[in-house]
Amino acid sequence: MKAKYIIGGVVIALFTVWGASAFFQTTIQYVSIDKARNSNQMVQVMGKIDFDNVNYNADDSRLEFAIFDAEAESKVGATTMNVVYYGVVPGNFDQATSVVLKGQPEGDVFVADQMLVKCPSKYQGEGGDEYQDMKKHDEAVESGGA
Repeated sequence: MKAKYIIGGVVIALFTVWGASAFFQTTIQYVSIDKARNSNQMVQVMGKIDFDNVNYNADDSRLEFAIFDAEAESKVGATTMNVVYYGVVPGNFDQATSVVLKGQPEGDVFVADQMLVKCPSKYQGEGGDEYQDMKKHDEAVESGGA
């Protein structure tokens, strides 16, 4: 009877360790532009789009653009990062106020595997430029990620 409890406890412990390991391997850290540029793993970053540096090559489905710090009023003096995204350009890309990118740097560009476009909301308050995701982003960056 005692052996059954020991074996059951070991099986439960193994599944718990396996589940925790799988969870931590699939989480993607939310980081600042500086950290995203220097990361060696998949990360998530938010930034405003520099519309002066947007280029889409339809033959390759390659969108090239730059982002700058989401908290900056303008791109002048802000931290920037060049981005490459392969795929169809979201329909509301030209109206976006910011983007959330998941990817990793390759050389001097950030290659985004996924892109979430943030547009002004008709449900947004009059203050205008605070999104819930931006608040989460700020909290994550201040706490060091994850």
